[in-house]
Amino acid sequence: MRAIFDAQRAAFLRAGPPSLEERRADLAKLGDAIGGKVDRLAAAIAADFGNRSHYETEIAEVFPAQSAVRHTRRHLARWMQPRRVSVGLELMPAGARIIYQPVGVVGIISPWNYPFNLAIVPLVAALAAGNRVMLKPSELTPRTSDFIAEFLAGLFPLDKVATIVGGPEVGHAFSRLQFDHLLYTGSTAVGRLVMQAAAENLTPVTLELGGKSPCIIGEDAALPSAIESIVYGKLLNAGQTCIAPDYVLLPEQRLDEFIGLVVGTVQKFYPTLAANPDYTSIVNDRHYGRIAKYLAEAKASGTRIIEINPGHEELAPRTRKLPPTLVIEPDENLSVMREEIFGPVLPVKTYRRFDEAIDYVNQHPRPLALYYFGGDPDKRDAVLRKTVSGGASVNATLFHFAAENLPFGGIGASGIGAYHGEFGFQTFSHRKGVFLQSRFSGTRLLHPPFGRITDLMLRVLRRG
Repeated sequence: MRAIFDAQRAAFLRAGPPSLEERRADLAKLGDAIGGKVDRLAAAIAADFGNRSHYETEIAEVFPAQSAVRHTRRHLARWMQPRRVSVGLELMPAGARIIYQPVGVVGIISPWNYPFNLAIVPLVAALAAGNRVMLKPSELTPRTSDFIAEFLAGLFPLDKVATIVGGPEVGHAFSRLQFDHLLYTGSTAVGRLVMQAAAENLTPVTLELGGKSPCIIGEDAALPSAIESIVYGKLLNAGQTCIAPDYVLLPEQRLDEFIGLVVGTVQKFYPTLAANPDYTSIVNDRHYGRIAKYLAEAKASGTRIIEINPGHEELAPRTRKLPPTLVIEPDENLSVMREEIFGPVLPVKTYRRFDEAIDYVNQHPRPLALYYFGGDPDKRDAVLRKTVSGGASVNATLFHFAAENLPFGGIGASGIGAYHGEFGFQTFSHRKGVFLQSRFSGTRLLHPPFGRITDLMLRVLRRG
């Protein structure tokens, strides 16, 4: 691993920043290759999960990666252009510009829940910025990690893009390399460790974490369409999504209507669960057991639990398929309200006054995503203005992730920094400020020996 890092650093210093044509060619090569590997990728992910819908892989893994390539190639020439800026009246007739330089060698640590998307999309941004890249995919999806390693090795030399596979000890050593930038996607707990390791080398980090993303339903929300979006966002990948709706806040008087519509929507989307290839399994026994413990704790506390199993099937634990489950008015001390769920379990809490929902969100760590459903523009704006989240969607869930012109990232406990589109290009670029002095420079009037001219110039500068 160290040898690969040294080779990438040496290659970067030797070759210098790649041209626009080279970057676009690399991205085109990557984008073209993705389309020919969809079936192999879907099979690898399904084998890692036990069952993962082929359609979900195309929608949530392949499409975002190809979209990122297309968008980046289309706009990269403009992003790379130096940007002229004013120096202010005091320094004229000098000029100034900002130029974008690759930082060097970038490290990417990607997670298991969307193992291809969340490896390739940041890779696109890092290559667009002109960097060399080392990628460490998750050990929890080993078949997909091996596929990614083989896939990228067939496209790029090791001194440009290298994939490092291995367990937690490899990940720990990886995060301690002297990268010029390190991006980590995963849990908040591990994110803290990654940041500590990077701090030893003063390596700047982008942390894409998670948290409990709330879904606020306004009094005037069109509940049937809202619930379709919420159920879709919650059950995609069986809820193993960092921006999945984690819990719902809705008006007290609409609780029964909400429950009925959720049950009906699940029945429509997934008439059966056990043998349904479109209903994804929990990734491994540990995570299956973790979610099962959350539900057992809630049941033991007397909390109302609504399990939605349309086909009334026996779901054997070995399949790791958990039925969609509502947890109604859970107490704050329960694990389902303290921990990110990352599964097909949706806590539901009610409010009497709209401000109570906003207050509830603000009393908890800042989430990666926030969702609001309602037609009242004043209340919509109040939610967006008074709450702080990494991103937000109105009358939809998840799809802000797919908008390449929006930054994607967290804030506070949900992350640091952002990427996607131009924001990803800038994340992996150094914005160098360049001052261009004119032949005729007024700044000479500030040189020593100081005296009457200096006093005059300082009076001018003080006035601005």
